[in-house]
Amino acid sequence: MRPKPPGPVPTATLWGVLATALLSALLFGDGLGLNLILVAIPATLAAYAAARAAGRRARPWTLAWGVGGLALLTIPALRDAGWPTFLALVGAVGLASLALHGGRTWRAVVLGPIGLFESVGSGIGWGLRGLREMLDGSRGRAAVVLRTTAVAVGLLVVFGALFAGADAAFADLLGALMPDFDSVADGPARVAFFAVGLLGALAAARTAAAPLRWDRLEPRPGRPRGRMEWALPLIVLNLLFAAFNAVQLAVLFGGYEKVLSETGLSYAEYARQGFWQLLWATLLTLAVIGLALRWAPRGGARDRTLVRAVLGTLCLLTLIVVASALRRMDLYVDAYGLTRLRISVAAMELWLGLVIVLIMAAGVLGARRLPLPRAVAASAAAGVLAFGLMSPDARVAEQNVQRYERTQKIDIGYLDGLSADAVPALDRLPEPLRSCALRNIADDPGARDTPWYATSWGERRARDILAERGISTDGYFCTPGYGRYGGVDPYDSRDPFGSSEPYVPQGG
Repeated sequence: MRPKPPGPVPTATLWGVLATALLSALLFGDGLGLNLILVAIPATLAAYAAARAAGRRARPWTLAWGVGGLALLTIPALRDAGWPTFLALVGAVGLASLALHGGRTWRAVVLGPIGLFESVGSGIGWGLRGLREMLDGSRGRAAVVLRTTAVAVGLLVVFGALFAGADAAFADLLGALMPDFDSVADGPARVAFFAVGLLGALAAARTAAAPLRWDRLEPRPGRPRGRMEWALPLIVLNLLFAAFNAVQLAVLFGGYEKVLSETGLSYAEYARQGFWQLLWATLLTLAVIGLALRWAPRGGARDRTLVRAVLGTLCLLTLIVVASALRRMDLYVDAYGLTRLRISVAAMELWLGLVIVLIMAAGVLGARRLPLPRAVAASAAAGVLAFGLMSPDARVAEQNVQRYERTQKIDIGYLDGLSADAVPALDRLPEPLRSCALRNIADDPGARDTPWYATSWGERRARDILAERGISTDGYFCTPGYGRYGGVDPYDSRDPFGSSEPYVPQGG
């Protein structure tokens, strides 16, 4: 698994690592946004230079993983919600490990990130040796670079200060573009960000120069079972799936009334009762397929036909279970509204259905024409990217606003905890529901002071809407309720100012 030690560190790699560390110190600390891409670009160039110096060449899959990782880093620049950003960061690290290590097996996909962390310690020594060699071999050039840099910085500071003093608009532009240097000078957090950027870029470059070969870690193959021993449990499972799906199809095509009358459940209770069980059934089915492939008979063409027939049938029946689970979630959302958890698990169920389709396609086309580990990893990254781009907080707010327009029911106590991505949809609510839903976002003091490189497009759009229309809850007491008034009680007896007298709103 372990390759030979890498050669000397290229000079381009050292400059890329230094640029990554400096940008991390200057741009991080105020939040996440465009700064992630600005930091990732020099780190990517440093890793590319290290790989080229080590004789490695970029292959199509390497480029796909690298571009996909950078694409995932656009999510924090577009969306204000923290949970899509977290998924995008995890996905970007996973794709970065695939781009740096290569590999086409499940072990390379799953264990690749471990190689990045393993390279942190060895990357420090590798970088120090490279820095020492660069300074020993080019003392004259280093002095020239330092003098040139000092002169350039001095000219920028002097003339920048003069132009800023001569024109207020230019001073505002310069202040908006430049990071807060006061916090760099006396903020220990900036030192920590510098160290994280330095170590992370060095680890990535070290991995690119000499990656661990996870594909060479071969597990012990499972002992093949006899045809009857292997097939009988799966055939019984297929019959159980078929019986369940027959009931689901009957319900799907108009049998709700009969089923609900016999069970005594409402539509919402019926949906809530079954979705989570069906989600777990889908996950367990994937585990059963993995174990079945490990122990499948491998005697010849007849065995291959048997495996494809039994597992193909199980996959088809599982797709119907996925459709049933999504239908139940649709009923659940119609009854109770959409939330972050519900949209997340529905998206996960959709992705699991896509994984089952990929398993079926790999069984038909073969592992060489469709490498399943890479296909599953690519589908997961594409799913995370699509999930972030669709703005889940905005979809939650949009669905709940539409539901309010139909039913006059809304949970403002939940919606006022959404991110700034939800502002355009919540802005359509009538007053005072609108102001109660937007008050927490408008009252966030940190959002107003966030610099451009840590501000998402969704947050900037929300600021424009709130600046244009503002909010006002005069005469109303916003309460976290659910029902006719949607968390706004115009006749609340509790005085928000602490009086013992009943609170009488101004206006009506």
